[in-house]
Amino acid sequence: MSLALREEPAAALKSAATIRERCRNIAAAVMAGQSRHFRIDRTRLDDTAALVAAVTRRRYPDLDVPYHSRWRHFETGGIDRKAELDRALAGRSAADRARAHIDFAVASVLLDAGAGAAWSFVEAESGQRYTRSEGLAVASFRAFMRGAFSAQDDPLRVDASALAAMDAATLASLFQAGTANPLHGLEGRAALLRRLGSALVAQHDTFGDTARPGALFDTVTAQGTRRAVPAPTLLEALLDGLGPIWLTGSALDGVPLGDVWRHPHAGGSGPTAGWVPLHKLSQWLAYSLFEPFEWAGIMVTDRDHLTALPEYRNGGLLLDTGVLHLVDAADGARTWNVRDELVIEWRALTVALIDELAPRVRARLAAPALPLACILEGGTWAAGRELAAQLRAGNPPLSIDSDGTVF
Repeated sequence: MSLALREEPAAALKSAATIRERCRNIAAAVMAGQSRHFRIDRTRLDDTAALVAAVTRRRYPDLDVPYHSRWRHFETGGIDRKAELDRALAGRSAADRARAHIDFAVASVLLDAGAGAAWSFVEAESGQRYTRSEGLAVASFRAFMRGAFSAQDDPLRVDASALAAMDAATLASLFQAGTANPLHGLEGRAALLRRLGSALVAQHDTFGDTARPGALFDTVTAQGTRRAVPAPTLLEALLDGLGPIWLTGSALDGVPLGDVWRHPHAGGSGPTAGWVPLHKLSQWLAYSLFEPFEWAGIMVTDRDHLTALPEYRNGGLLLDTGVLHLVDAADGARTWNVRDELVIEWRALTVALIDELAPRVRARLAAPALPLACILEGGTWAAGRELAAQLRAGNPPLSIDSDGTVF
């Protein structure tokens, strides 16, 4: 994935700092009573922090909290699938293992959108049935181990040409999806993988259709000469490489913007005024790549420069604990599109308010240095999911019609 000079002015919308700035602008407008959709009750933040801290202590009593990362899902059922992968990679160099880890994480994260309540996956190797994100993770792991994303003799890689051939039927077979086991956004997921294949070829002309996501390791470490990578640099490298695959319909000067949306209170100046970047899947992917780089001996710095993930578990936590309220309660019964102003605002408020929640959680845990990625894992995502299970059988408080490329 190229770190070539990024297009201006769209480049400003790839910055984690811009995500925070625009989300805070929207939160300020909501506090000023300028929203038709939400009200903020900051008096609920302390109780919400207490809940998140309690969930974190229960899940990680010693407070050795890992990153919020796709790799956590591969541990579901008490099975260390990463160890299984590493056994298969035994004998390879640290850089080769890192490329394989990145290949796998990229493919799995792109397949990680809301599965729907009706879908499940039975893992033949363990005999266990999994649902939602864990099910998607296990299904993608088994597909990767079988070489479903490889065009080479080596099954443990992801190649552009294999992605380019991915269709909904193939993906349905890999994920055991069908009429009796429906998986939301199946075509959207397959199309996303195909677009990734095209983007990889465009970014790596010299490698042709053997281009792979794992080349990111060489790009951001300058062929292994750098021993530290700032998290914002990692995010921007991902957005430079993956930008062409996010087809939201938004573009600036002909440059696809991805998970970037218009909002009347986003603020800003110049050509990017009025746009709020969120980059949920790209940030989720960046968090999920911290470990592959660290396993290879590359330190990831400035980790807290990334933001909370603007998705329905973190956002659901804020609604379910009363930090956020709908202006019109009837909006809770509607089905929304990811492009709707209410959804964009909800996601922006999630970023801004979890920034306010995080120091309160650290204080409750007496862990002032706990990274945001660990607060999410400990944490806000888990507490949001538990509340959803208690209140709505796991469903989020707002219904979003998603094609699998944002949520």
